[in-house]
Amino acid sequence: MKAFLFTLLAMLSLQATAAEPETLLLQADRARGGDLPGIAWVIEINSHDRDGDTRQVMNAIAATGTTSNTRVDYTAPEKIKGQRVIIAGRNMWFSRPGLQRPVPISPRQRLIGQAANGDIAATNYTTDYNAKAVGNEQIGNENCVLFELSAKEKNVTYDRIRYWVSEKRKVGVKAEFYTVSGKLFKTATFDYGNTIEHDGQRIPFVSRMVILDALDASNVTTLDYRDVRVKKPDASLFELNS
Repeated sequence: MKAFLFTLLAMLSLQATAAEPETLLLQADRARGGDLPGIAWVIEINSHDRDGDTRQVMNAIAATGTTSNTRVDYTAPEKIKGQRVIIAGRNMWFSRPGLQRPVPISPRQRLIGQAANGDIAATNYTTDYNAKAVGNEQIGNENCVLFELSAKEKNVTYDRIRYWVSEKRKVGVKAEFYTVSGKLFKTATFDYGNTIEHDGQRIPFVSRMVILDALDASNVTTLDYRDVRVKKPDASLFELNS
């Protein structure tokens, strides 16, 4: 009987240990908008390259759950004001004033600089990718779990990601993005100066994402997140004909 109990406890311990990386990744998703009833934020994108600066501001309202929906309303500069992107699950459409019907677009299509359309949506790596914890590494002074993420479907933003998640803060601190051929094409780092409240908890939330071109260090794109709050939006916001 004692041997049986010892074996059972050992099995339960192994299961708990195996579940820890998945839980860690889920917590990292939450700090970037995933696994929440909904999130509202304002994103400012600044892209710098050898040709100079471009800047635009957008409002993004994202509802997440078993499926992920995002609506993005462009507010600046004036020439793109009124344009809109709707993301429903893994499908994405673009609309603007005067356009008769929304046009299908790809999450991988560049939005501005190194930022892709999919970068403006809430992160759901636990849903969209097969995840494997492959080791522990230090990023700066933080102990991190390194995840290898491979896309479950072809129409996600990235084919493969290497993702470092802080063991202490439970947030992603660095990511490398690869093509299907295994070529590194950009890296990103993350800051968490925002805080949200959900289920009685105060959760750190991303405040900045800095994206670097792997081939040209002069290409730097910065996404700044502000006015962040947990908010369950009305489903009508994501209707294509709204």
